[in-house]
Amino acid sequence: MNKPISNQKPVIEIKDLRKSYGDNHVLDGFNMYLNEGENLVIMGKSGSGKSVMIKCLIGLEEPDGGTIMVMGKNIGELEREELDELRTEVGFLFQGSALYDSMTVRENLEFPLRRHTKKFGKIKDTTPLVMEALENVGLAQTINLMPEELSGGMKRRIALARTLILLPKIILYDEPTTGLDPITAKEILLLMMSIQKKYNTSSIIITHDVDCARMISNRMILLVDGINYAEGTFEELSTSKDPKVRAFFK
Repeated sequence: MNKPISNQKPVIEIKDLRKSYGDNHVLDGFNMYLNEGENLVIMGKSGSGKSVMIKCLIGLEEPDGGTIMVMGKNIGELEREELDELRTEVGFLFQGSALYDSMTVRENLEFPLRRHTKKFGKIKDTTPLVMEALENVGLAQTINLMPEELSGGMKRRIALARTLILLPKIILYDEPTTGLDPITAKEILLLMMSIQKKYNTSSIIITHDVDCARMISNRMILLVDGINYAEGTFEELSTSKDPKVRAFFK
């Protein structure tokens, strides 16, 4: 279990976030912060608003109320170009890896580099950056393979390499161990911890996996009834006597 990160400046602050769909109040005054260099795990039942919160965080959904500050910038006040620029500092690892099936591993990793030329300029030779990203996840030998030739765990690693290639300051992980066998899941978590240490990334990890939360979290938030219902270290929450909190650790 990781130690909590303290005395650091928050890179994300969410205050009183609200989002409803008709009479369904998915987020009803949600508050959270993410410290620099921290792994923050967010757990909640299906439909609790975890994915909606992430979509609001990166500007894919417009909240009904509240403020979202990312690296000192108010998401709600940014123009489209400013938002796109900020997104290059926020990496997102999708649950299903979301690799492009028609592209090789190299082409999948080159895609964000060619799309975000403002951050890196026009790169004539992408090979050094692609190789570094692949070496970070231990899969340099896969550079010319197609996604269909990769196992589930390898796809997750390649997706992580594609996220890392833009050198984001913040990484959002959506169920990083879902669908993986226990050994591969542990390898992914160790890789995530290694990346945090190497690049001092700040990460939000959405998961239902208690073992994942135990292993990787510096701090946890339990999202219940649209709010930050409980917050603390894994040890603090897992030993709570509150029935709503204990339900997560059965």
